[in-house]
Amino acid sequence: MKKITRAACISLAILFAGILFLMNPDSADSRPGASKELLHIFTNEQGQDLHVMALGPGLNNLSASDEFSTYQWGLKNDGEFRLIELVQKFRNVDNLYNENDNSGNLAIPTPGPGNYESKVTHAVSGIDINIQPAWALYDQAENKRSVIVAIIDTGIDIGHQELQNAIWTNPGETDGDGIDNDGNGYADDIHGWNFYSGNNQIFAGSEDSHGTHAAGTIGASRGSFGIAGITDNNYVKIMPLKALGGKEGVGSPVAVINAIHYAERNGASICNLSMGTTGYSEELAQTIKNSHMLFVVSCGNGGISGLGYNTDVYPVYPASLPYDNVISVANILFDGSLSKDSNYGAASVDIAAPGTYILSTIPDNSYGYMSGTSMAAPMVTGVAAMLYSYRTDITLADVKNTIINSSRKLDTLSGKLVSGGLLDAYSALTWK
Repeated sequence: MKKITRAACISLAILFAGILFLMNPDSADSRPGASKELLHIFTNEQGQDLHVMALGPGLNNLSASDEFSTYQWGLKNDGEFRLIELVQKFRNVDNLYNENDNSGNLAIPTPGPGNYESKVTHAVSGIDINIQPAWALYDQAENKRSVIVAIIDTGIDIGHQELQNAIWTNPGETDGDGIDNDGNGYADDIHGWNFYSGNNQIFAGSEDSHGTHAAGTIGASRGSFGIAGITDNNYVKIMPLKALGGKEGVGSPVAVINAIHYAERNGASICNLSMGTTGYSEELAQTIKNSHMLFVVSCGNGGISGLGYNTDVYPVYPASLPYDNVISVANILFDGSLSKDSNYGAASVDIAAPGTYILSTIPDNSYGYMSGTSMAAPMVTGVAAMLYSYRTDITLADVKNTIINSSRKLDTLSGKLVSGGLLDAYSALTWK
């Protein structure tokens, strides 16, 4: 991943903008033209079909900027269906193979500005979340509620300078003694838990860039370092729950379910889920339905064609779960239109938020751009936490209704989203 320093922010598209978790192998992809037996079929440059059952940050969640996005994947050919590895597409195809390892597997080349097709999208005034007046209003409030936000994702670099003050600490646990002091079933869960590996290591290195990026959008220190998160991290704390991992950034529904239960039992009220799958898990659905938390979920970044599709017809889970405690989020571009790879749905997608070329935190005190509905969801999560902290008189159900009803209506979103609008932080804080 390209690191962005404060001195020089190099614009580049980070290809993996969302994350899928492992699905039931018996699940079928219900989208147009999909196999009835397998999740995805890709065709490589030799015309061979690559049959794949489960993906990490793949085309279903990819915000690629070039027409070769379908060739950004290579299949491990060992006689069985396996997860495939991401390979970023260089404009010079020969460069794609210059970092092969000795086993013949493709390694991930280092991204750079020349790897992507250049295109221009003109920004339009007012296409933003209206955060500055919301900050001014929030800062004036005398009584604010403390809020815990669970980020169930890859891990989070809790040592990042932007995030050190934003991370939740378990008050009932003693660090490093190897004892489950609070009796919750997890020893030394000082700042959360790793449900992917089954330990308290909530940061495992570069594979945790995605979760770290989401955390920065929500809670990076305002007025201190390189960026500003949406919330005041003196009041809003982030609970890191790693349920996804490895190069592919995948995890099982069971890991996500266990993370939800942990978050609930340890005081979280809002949960960010920047992940999705076309496979339906009844256990996961019931876990979300029966939770007291508010879930903010990315609605997905299109299909094999690279174009977003209607999730009213072809659902993506958990974003398409029809529950009162789920907010499904689409990705709006800075020209006021939905990103072409963002899913949509007049009944199943609630609201849009900025999700393209979002600058946020990545590991090792660095910064990077990422794009996709995975980046839009933390925008809504941050405003939801800010609103819930500011309005101590409202419920989490009120938070959802307020965010949707206070959204800024746009003709470009009419008929595509429940709200027909763009997230507006100030309007949410002042909504009656």
